[in-house]
Amino acid sequence: QVQLVESGGGLVQAGGSLRLSCAATGDTFSIFAMGWYRQAPGKQRELVAAIITSGDTTNYADSVKGRFTISRDNAKISVYLQMNSLKPEDTAVYYCYADSVTGRGTVKSWGQGTQVTVSS
Repeated sequence: QVQLVESGGGLVQAGGSLRLSCAATGDTFSIFAMGWYRQAPGKQRELVAAIITSGDTTNYADSVKGRFTISRDNAKISVYLQMNSLKPEDTAVYYCYADSVTGRGTVKSWGQGTQVTVSS
């Protein structure tokens, strides 16, 4: 099993920046991708950014391209989300995830979530 612990959320004014961090422990050798989802009140959870743990392949939601940057530190088994030029519509709970290959197929593990609030 993989456990994920997030940090870095908070309250920021529009135009500001925040950096989210997520550290993985447990069966980390099986992780092949990590990233972030977010869920705003009354909305479905959506993918924000993802990164493959080998190589530099990344993927971003159109709404955050050019403003958010995902990065990883394989030595620390961590993933980060640098969020710049934040907008009120970025307000949501942000969840770190990790995709792992197991004997049961691909398993997605989730962090507990961290609140990001952007005031106008």
